[in-house]
Amino acid sequence: MKSLSRLGTRPASLPLAADDVLEFHAARLLLLMGICGTAGRIDGLTKMAKLDFFTRYPDFFEAARAAVEPDAQSGPVGSAEAVEASMVRHHYGPWDKRYYQVLGHLEARRLITVSKLKNSYQIALTTEGAEKAKALAKRPSFATLVERQKAVKKTFGGKSGTVLKNLIYKLFDEEVGKRPLGQVITK
Repeated sequence: MKSLSRLGTRPASLPLAADDVLEFHAARLLLLMGICGTAGRIDGLTKMAKLDFFTRYPDFFEAARAAVEPDAQSGPVGSAEAVEASMVRHHYGPWDKRYYQVLGHLEARRLITVSKLKNSYQIALTTEGAEKAKALAKRPSFATLVERQKAVKKTFGGKSGTVLKNLIYKLFDEEVGKRPLGQVITK
């Protein structure tokens, strides 16, 4: 994964996926903290990863939403084609090995702060990070992502990372729970 500023030496003929660009992941996480967080903050890497999982995998989100809100009248938010960046099975469910690089990138640019709080980490937007997240949310290119994150926040924003992890293992045991560690999660 490289920053857009370092792609200048790359031949123009080579394909470039959003998944390969650091800023793509940074923008998604800024939006996640701004939209799904509480006051621009997410308590715990596990919670961040699980909210991000539901953002990245619309079909899993719809199935989980139907399981916890069976009477909810809401249509799909996104589609299977919207899985732009896959995650892998980790000890605590879906995970992206790039999180540490992306969070470091955001922290170095003073867009977030990462603080140790007992046994977990608190990830919070700075004032500048909140401004950037609001600006991103207004861009038409992020409209689908923003809509999906708002739905994820409404359904799962008040749940802890552990509750979300357990829900994912319960509902998606074949797709996630029984998948070997490090293997990509597919729909």
